[in-house]
This record gives sequence, C-alpha cells and structure tokens, in this order.
Amino acid sequence: MTTTTLALPTTGEPRRGYFAIGIYATKTSRNVGMLWRAAALYGAAFVFTVGARYRHQATDTCKTPLHTPLLHFCDLEDLVEHLPHACQLVGVEMSENAVPLTRFVHPARAAYLLGAEDTGLPAPVLDRCHTLLTVPTMLPISLNVAVAGSITLYDRHAKAVAR
Repeated sequence: MTTTTLALPTTGEPRRGYFAIGIYATKTSRNVGMLWRAAALYGAAFVFTVGARYRHQATDTCKTPLHTPLLHFCDLEDLVEHLPHACQLVGVEMSENAVPLTRFVHPARAAYLLGAEDTGLPAPVLDRCHTLLTVPTMLPISLNVAVAGSITLYDRHAKAVAR
C-alpha cells in the first residue's frame, strides 16, 4: 500500500494568514472533488460546501481528506456564523461589480465562495460578501466552478510567491 504525502513549499518565512474555498449549492460531487484537490495542493486551510444539492462520490486519488478538511454548512448563515475571526468572505462571480482577478489583492484571511455553474451566487449571498472578484475570460461564458476556483487559488499562490 502506498501512502501519499503532500509537502507545502516553504519560502523560509512563516506563513501569514490562511484561506479556504467553497461552493454554494453545488450540483456535482466531481466539482467538489476537483476543487478539493486543488485546494490541498495550494495549501488551503479547509474546503467547504454551503447547501446540499449533490451526492457524495469517491473520486479522490491523492488522499486529500488526510491533508485538507471538507466542511459542510447547511446555509449561508451557518457559514458566516462559523467563519474564523477576521476572515473575509470573497465572492467569486461574473459581475460588473467584481474586481478582475488580474487586479485583485487577496486578503490575508479569506474564504472564497463560488456559485454553482447554473445559478451563480444569489443576490442575498453577494450582499454578504466583503468583496467580489471575477475570473476574466475572452467570452462572457462561465467557467466550470472547479476551474474558476483553481485559477483563483493559483493566482493567490503566484502573487504570494512574487512578494
């Protein structure tokens, strides 16, 4: 039996802040699994879902649950009530009010919340976010939610390494 070990790269300096990423009312467990794997690879403190619309499915091949916990919140209020102190809720959404990811400055402590591909983030959810970011594309068509989340995590990582 082979055990997979994930080691986070270090820069010699202590890690400051933390981040988490989750999906609101996701439709498929595959999106959760793909996002969960990317989150583990980029050092997320945890992954979460809000609302249940999907059935669990075992798709993990790198034992991600051993490295990054997955939390489930029944609704937005449950999530907001349990966010860590001083953690900013960052909505990831196609919106004219959102800052393009290319110009976005990631908060030290953030919980990124993505909407389901078919519905996005509803207006009441957007209103609860501290800030909004959007992943620019050449066409006005939404990205797969796990892909949008992975790009956001990569951007956070790349900007942190560049500092």
